[in-house]
Amino acid sequence: MSLKVMTIFGTRPEAVKMAPLVKELERRPDIESLCCITAQHREMLDDVLALFQITPDYDLDIMEERQSLFTITSKCLLRLQEVLEEAKPDLILVHGDTSTTFSSALAAYYMQIPVGHVEAGLRTLDKYSPFPEEMNRTMVGDIAELHFCPTVSNRENLNREGIQSGIFITGNTVIDALKTTVQDDFVFRTDLLNQLDYEARKIILVTCHRRENYGQPMENIMKALRQLAEDFQEIDLVYPVHLSPAVREVAAKHLSGHPHIHLIDPLTPDEMHNLMARSYLVMTDSGGLQEEAPALGRPVLVLRRETERPEAIAAGTVQLAGTEEEAVYESAKRLILDQSAYETMKKAVNPYGDGFACRRIVDAILWWHGDVQQKPEEFQA
Repeated sequence: MSLKVMTIFGTRPEAVKMAPLVKELERRPDIESLCCITAQHREMLDDVLALFQITPDYDLDIMEERQSLFTITSKCLLRLQEVLEEAKPDLILVHGDTSTTFSSALAAYYMQIPVGHVEAGLRTLDKYSPFPEEMNRTMVGDIAELHFCPTVSNRENLNREGIQSGIFITGNTVIDALKTTVQDDFVFRTDLLNQLDYEARKIILVTCHRRENYGQPMENIMKALRQLAEDFQEIDLVYPVHLSPAVREVAAKHLSGHPHIHLIDPLTPDEMHNLMARSYLVMTDSGGLQEEAPALGRPVLVLRRETERPEAIAAGTVQLAGTEEEAVYESAKRLILDQSAYETMKKAVNPYGDGFACRRIVDAILWWHGDVQQKPEEFQA
């Protein structure tokens, strides 16, 4: 009898990283692959499903206007009860640190279904930063039986918490996704992106949407971005603005009306990856971009006070810029003006994967289930 594996995800970042894993599961004849989406994000999630040609078996469709952590978590938990009772999977796979991730793991635990955690072991050791992601992934780590860690340091984090078994170092699945999405001859559907001069000008890709940056930190970041555009005529800032009203309001307040600041709607993953590949620099509070941009040879300034991805800082591909206006401005200014510092970051080795994480994860699942005798080899940076 085939092993029945259900992937559950709900946001666009999760979908980008889980999509190549869904495709790998579908390729394996000894696995029955089921896909459930919560649609914690709706429109942005659907773009990813279309890109990777994934049709979910279950769609919980929970998204509502100005949803809260309470509504996301409770709706996921209640609706997943029905899904898990009907599907009866042998294993569920969740990704990372979203409210969907935690709710899905908890629902599986209540049903006594084993959980595999993709992108396990990331920690800042500050329960409120990132919020609520740090506690989401920590609690999922306590529930999960299988932990698919991108790096050695992720495993070490789990070991310090007393988790010793079921750990596999696989690399990050987002590197697998880039093999599908990045193309030299890519034509953007967002026409502005086809018109930018990527050779003559320094294109800076910006994303900023984390909950812990709401309020004064985001105000500080936006002011710094505006000042950069005022002071350096050779740059263009391209900011795909998150659909959250809280983010869109502050972005419009500080950044609208400047000829070299382009506020655009969120991009599909293939557009985002190809824009990143053509950009000079990435400034972001996102987690995934800290992994994706180094794989494309693009330096990253992290618009946060700390990061759960210290490997990239150690490798030199990522630098913490913080959320203070002057610090953000000075960090970007240095990379705009100091070509030596820029080239050092650009050429640093990406520590996050080789594009075969999904294969390792599925091989590890089959070994855990007893379908293969030899434990799969782990990723080594």
